Amino acid sequence: MVEVFAVASGKGGTGKTTSTLALGMGLSEQYDVTIVDADMGMANLLFHAGLGTVETTLHDVLAGNAAVEHAVYDRFGMDVVPCGTSLGGFREADPQQLRDVVATLAEETDVLLLDSPAALDSRSAVLPIVLADRIVVVLQPTVPSLSDGLKVQEYATTYGTGVAGILFNRVAEDTAIETIAPKAERYFEGETLATVPECDRVRASRRASEPLLAHAPECAAADAYREAASALTVQSNPLDAVADRFSSTVVPDQS
Repeated sequence: MVEVFAVASGKGGTGKTTSTLALGMGLSEQYDVTIVDADMGMANLLFHAGLGTVETTLHDVLAGNAAVEHAVYDRFGMDVVPCGTSLGGFREADPQQLRDVVATLAEETDVLLLDSPAALDSRSAVLPIVLADRIVVVLQPTVPSLSDGLKVQEYATTYGTGVAGILFNRVAEDTAIETIAPKAERYFEGETLATVPECDRVRASRRASEPLLAHAPECAAADAYREAASALTVQSNPLDAVADRFSSTVVPDQS
């Protein structure tokens, strides 16, 4: 079995990478989990996961300079595929090869999480959403964030990608989230997986280059992420059907 989730937002600053790693660690208690930093232009997962000094990244694989397995690192109970941060690596990478990377990784895991770019302004940015079975939309309880999240949902469903749920992140104490979340569910296809409070420990975990659930496992934000992972029901998809879908995926013709 394998299911591919794209963790997306449509807006920068929502805590998408933090959420991807936290969901991955939560799910790894029950499943084999692989995380891929599919933000090929603005990658930062490698810094969150303590992989800032590795030599081989997704950029190298997409450029045809390395095999997929050479860019996979065992971190915090998961397999992590970081992406490089250099402009040269981005220029040499072929986004279309991400289909083959995902298909290869899917053979050895139960859950594949794609940390997606914030904006839908290029072929490389939209491809993770197109490749995924379902998306998890990371939101902040603001009108711009909700609006951008709805654009991500519209794009995903246009290409046959489902919505697994929405995750409210960085929620301040004075936010009326108990009112906002039910209203948001009227427009999003997935349920609210959890509400993650604003937390100083999140910033500290980034400085320590550790995922939140490793750095501060007992904090309120970590508890909320575990709640989200528990609410995320993983579907069982036959591997051969998944491979066929990847091979036939149309890469969006978007400049």
